Parts: sequence; C-alpha cells; structure tokens
Amino acid sequence: MEVQAEMEASSSISLVAAVSYGIASMAMVFINKAVIMQYPHSMTVLTLQQLVTSLLIHFGRRMGYTRAKGIDLATAKKLLPVSIFYNANVAFALASLKGVNIPMYIAIKRLTPLAVLIAGVLFGKGKPTTQVALSVPLTAAGCVIAALGDFSFDLFGYGLALTSVFFQTMYLVLVEKSGAEDGLSSIEIMFYNSFLSLPFLSFLIIVTGEFPNSLSLLLAKCSYLPFLVILVLSLVMGIVLNFTMFLCTIVNSALTTTIVGVLKGVGSTTLGFVLLGGVEVHALNVSGLVVNTAGGVWYSYAKYRQKKAKPAKLMSDLEAHKK
Repeated sequence: MEVQAEMEASSSISLVAAVSYGIASMAMVFINKAVIMQYPHSMTVLTLQQLVTSLLIHFGRRMGYTRAKGIDLATAKKLLPVSIFYNANVAFALASLKGVNIPMYIAIKRLTPLAVLIAGVLFGKGKPTTQVALSVPLTAAGCVIAALGDFSFDLFGYGLALTSVFFQTMYLVLVEKSGAEDGLSSIEIMFYNSFLSLPFLSFLIIVTGEFPNSLSLLLAKCSYLPFLVILVLSLVMGIVLNFTMFLCTIVNSALTTTIVGVLKGVGSTTLGFVLLGGVEVHALNVSGLVVNTAGGVWYSYAKYRQKKAKPAKLMSDLEAHKK
C-alpha cells in the first residue's frame, strides 16, 4: 500500500510538471514571436531573460525563498555543456521565428522526438517499440509535405529551426543525466544554466554587433506600452518555461518532455493559423501539418502506453516478492 501511494504521488507530480511545461511552452512560442516581430534582436532578448532569471534566483536564495545552493565550481563545470546547448537551442529557435511561421516552426520542432530516440539508442537506452518506430517517420513525412506547401518557405529559417532541434535534443539528454546523477533540483539547474549563459551570451551580442544598438532600440521601444507589456511577459515566461522544462525532464525524462512538446504543438498549430499572421493556407501545407500532428499524437500515445506498462510490471514484481 505504501509503495502504491508513493507511486500515485509521484504520478501526480509528473502530471503537474508535464502539463505546466506544455502550457508555458505553448504560450512562450507566441510571446516570443510577438516580441521578435517588433524587436529583431533575439540574442539581446535571450540575454535579458537569463539575467532576470539569475538575479531572481540569487535574491530568492539570499532571502530564504528557495533552498537552492550557491555556485559550486565542480558542478558548474559539469553543467557547462547543458548551458551551451540550451542557449544554442533558444538562440537558433528565436532566430528561426523571424522567417518561419508558427505552424511550420512547430512542425519542424516535432522532429525532436526522432532526434531524442536516435540519441537514446546511441547512449545505450535500447531500440524503440514498433509503434514508436512507425510514428516518428510519419511525423517527419508530414513535416516534409507541409514544407512543400509552404509559400513563405525560408531555407535559412528552416535551417536555423533544424539546428535548434539538434541542440534541444542534446541539452534534454544532458539535463536528464545531470539531474539523475548529481541530485540537482530544477531550480538549481536553472540557476546554473542562466548564470553560465551570461558570459557566453554577452560575448555573442557584442561579436554579432547587436550591442549597443540593440540596447538603445530596446529603451526606445519600451516607451510604447504594448511592447513593454509583451517584453515583461517574455521575461517572466522565460523563467516559468525554464523551471517547468527542467522539472519535467528531471521528474519524468527527456523523452517525456519532447512528448509534451508534441502534444502542445497541436494547439499551437491551430492557433498559429489565426494569430500573428504570416501563414498562407494551402491544401498541401495543411495536409502535411495534419499528417505531422497525427504522427506526433500517435507517437505520444505509444510512449504513454509504454510508460504505463512499466509501473504495472513493477507492482506485480513487488507483490510477487512479498508472497
């Protein structure tokens, strides 16, 4: 009974983490798109998000609102690759939103489960089930079909989005491994990630020429109240998204986080056709997105069935052991 109660509590935490990440992730796509449409300096936006996150956690720790530990040099070295891959993912994703509409952006990002599965096989997690192996190519095929019908096709934007998929895969795998091996909480990983990001991002905005022009433009834009509201929302949701993403990856797995990303993409794709503009509806484009979404849902269902079967087996093994 105690084991069953613990499993139910763990399932509740896993569900809350997954749902929270899904909502935050869906909202963040539209908020970032709205910001980038008015303010093209995506790297500066990312730097601000990480700076606000670092300061918030630091002062929260000093004031006793969080039990997150201070910076440890050995842990920082271990998490440096996580920070690099994370920032590379977000930087490429933000840059791709300049030339890729939201439905197609989400379709491309649905290729992440394929990359995570390949990474899982390479890292010795074993081969996927038949349903998973069939659903992933269907998702990829839908993405290709949709791209053929995308009148606003931007090769450079597509390349940036695909590069973002690679980096997202790498940091999700590393976050799962770091949280499991080092016993770090989601807030601690988020703190290390944002802190380690600042030197890297500061260097990039200077090298790319964004700074200091981006700062003067930002100050000018902030005098316009609607933009200021969107920018503040972007900074707040950046913190929420990072926290829920790391929490979901730690209490569930990297694969679960990608599944949630696929499912939230169903709603985002639908909303993307009517919000913020930039989408020309075409039969081939819509058909591809439908196939892409169907593959994503099938994949998610297959992984849900696979995960659901494991606790049942565990319970039967425990009961057999008691007998």
